[in-house]
Amino acid sequence: MRRIGVAERRARLGLRHHLAAPATSAEGVAADLAGLHSSDPPTPYLASWARVKDFAPAELEDALYERRSVLRMIGMRRTLFVVPLDLAAAIDAACTKALVPRERKRLARWLEEYGHVRPGGGERWIDRVSAKTLDVLRERGEAAGRELTKEVPELGVRFTYGEGTTWAGSMGGSTRILFLLSIEGKVSRARPVGTFASGQYRWALMDAWLERPLPELDHEAASAELLRRWLGTFGPGTMRDIRWWTGWTAGLTSNTLEAVGAETVRIGDDTGYVLPDDLDPVDEPEPWVALLPGLDPTVMGWKERGWYLREQHVPLLFDRNGNAGPTVWSNGRIVGGWWQDDDGVVVLRLLSRVDAATRRAIERERDRLQDWLGDVRLRLRFPTPLERSSA
Repeated sequence: MRRIGVAERRARLGLRHHLAAPATSAEGVAADLAGLHSSDPPTPYLASWARVKDFAPAELEDALYERRSVLRMIGMRRTLFVVPLDLAAAIDAACTKALVPRERKRLARWLEEYGHVRPGGGERWIDRVSAKTLDVLRERGEAAGRELTKEVPELGVRFTYGEGTTWAGSMGGSTRILFLLSIEGKVSRARPVGTFASGQYRWALMDAWLERPLPELDHEAASAELLRRWLGTFGPGTMRDIRWWTGWTAGLTSNTLEAVGAETVRIGDDTGYVLPDDLDPVDEPEPWVALLPGLDPTVMGWKERGWYLREQHVPLLFDRNGNAGPTVWSNGRIVGGWWQDDDGVVVLRLLSRVDAATRRAIERERDRLQDWLGDVRLRLRFPTPLERSSA
């Protein structure tokens, strides 16, 4: 059985994730990395900046909002991604559609538990309010959540969560209905209300936004296409990696590995999987460094991270839910973290020793990011414990 060691895995990461070999466009990055995480609004822009020479936010905005060649959608693990349209159809069939029954039941239960409807009336409320919301979007073209709530007052219901905890808060009915309509493929996030760092979006009917319906794919074929994309960029990976990234069951994962003809390889003490035409060794890239944003697709690509992240650094760079903050990379391994302070200064904190040349390269990358951000202030949803401990 072919063995793929840590050095080769890091070489693959550098080359295939466009960190040692830059990409030509943000659209290419979104395609090659099987999507750019977008739960934190700045992430797709910062991920593109790290990989595309002379990248400007207008490039990704043009693809998202003018040409609409990429789409912001809920995909694997209920996570928001920016993906090219052909991949969007595969993700929709392989992952997103499976979320609908559970999310409908959850919202119906909340409506009843919070006393917004009578027992047993949750599903009817969802159908009625969804129809009203779609009618408003059909008439207006686009609307923000606040605007929709003015037209459909039922969207103003509130749900509280986390009472007695540090993360307690409340959520509006518009958030839950729009989330449900988006995973049903009926609405799409349009332009944000504000800059690229804003998490408030305007909404539009999906068919109108794309000027055509998203293609309907067979579930098995879509799952095979999604796994081929992941293996082509992230392979080799373990069964646990694949299940974690996709959110699939063990049975679906095994069947899909068989469908794509995946080959088994040894990675450390584990069994890994690669595409059948991906057994040849890869060339070692030139030395490289990168500053990647929180929830970057590279950082979040595997569940088994020991080959690029030291175990003692996990609690410094990831929150308790497994969300990664901004990281510093050198030659296929995480060597530290970074953040932007209140004055807009990009701060570095190295956790592993690097040689003088690597440190200088990291500092140059920090300066490049500082210049690129200019007056933009990042308010990340998942600041690292490392940042909080340095405050």
